This record gives sequence, structure tokens and C-alpha cells, in this order.
Amino acid sequence: MSSNPNQIGQAAASPPIHPGTRIGHVHLKVADLNRSLDFYRGILGFELIQRYGSSAAFISAGGYHHHIGLNTWESLGAAPPPPHSTGLYHLAILYPTRAALADALRRLLSANWALDGASDHGVSEALYLSDPDKNGVELYWDRPQAEWPHTASGELAMFTRALDLENLLREKTL
Repeated sequence: MSSNPNQIGQAAASPPIHPGTRIGHVHLKVADLNRSLDFYRGILGFELIQRYGSSAAFISAGGYHHHIGLNTWESLGAAPPPPHSTGLYHLAILYPTRAALADALRRLLSANWALDGASDHGVSEALYLSDPDKNGVELYWDRPQAEWPHTASGELAMFTRALDLENLLREKTL
């Protein structure tokens, strides 16, 4: 196998990693820590786990050490990255149930926070928005795996259709 990064994809794939592997957290560069905390804590409801003055904070759901790190170490007062550049497309926050996703939608509506989109992917239902630094954020829940759509030959058949937000809002509260 070549060590030339331009030839990645031309070599045989490595064996799959352990199936229990998960993405543990994301760390975002932000321009204004308080503004980001107002969004992630004040609207979405994450808990503050630890704060380093005005330069960094670690937030989570359920007391985990951190799901999201926010820092201004290299970005204090900075503008968001320009469109059509590399970087984070979006971070995805997985809710445990449809009711929990409905609660997230109610929080966003209550705060008059704009959605960029809302999709049913067959395997999941998702809300798309931007945080105060224009980082893409996906809020979603996964349907039970037994309900995922498949082709006649058994391959996964994800799709993108408009999500019925009124139907989602009828979901019982937590």
C-alpha cells in the first residue's frame, strides 16, 4: 500500500473497526463563548460540565464528561468560514426517541430559531439548522433498525423526503 495520500482509495480497504466504536465528542471553534452557550445550553438544553473562563466550555447530556467542546482559543471574534470551503459540514446530535426530537423542535420554535431543513431519511428523521457560528447542526433520532427501508435484495434504501413537522409536534412530550 502506498503512503501517498493522493492514492488513498486505490488500495484495498482495511478491515472494519470494532462495531462498538462511536464518535465521542466534537470540539468547535467559536467566536463568542457566551453566545454559543446561550444556544447549546439555553435553547438545546445541554448541561455545562466545565468552563475555562471565557475561552472554553464543555457541555453534555446526562452528565457525560463532554459531548461538545466549545472554545475561542483560535477563533475569538472570528467570522465563520466562507461558503464553498472545507471544514465541518455539520455535527449530528442523536436523540434517543422521536419524543425527544419533538422536544428539540419545540425548543427551537420557542426561541424563534430558524430551521434550514427537515428530512425523513427512512432510517431517521432529522432537523437541520445552523448554530450562532454558522456550524451546521443536525438534530435527529434513528428509527428502530427493524423499520429501516431495504431494497428487494436486502440493501439499505435510505431516501430524503420532507419531514412532517406538524406530525412531529404531535408527539407526546418527554
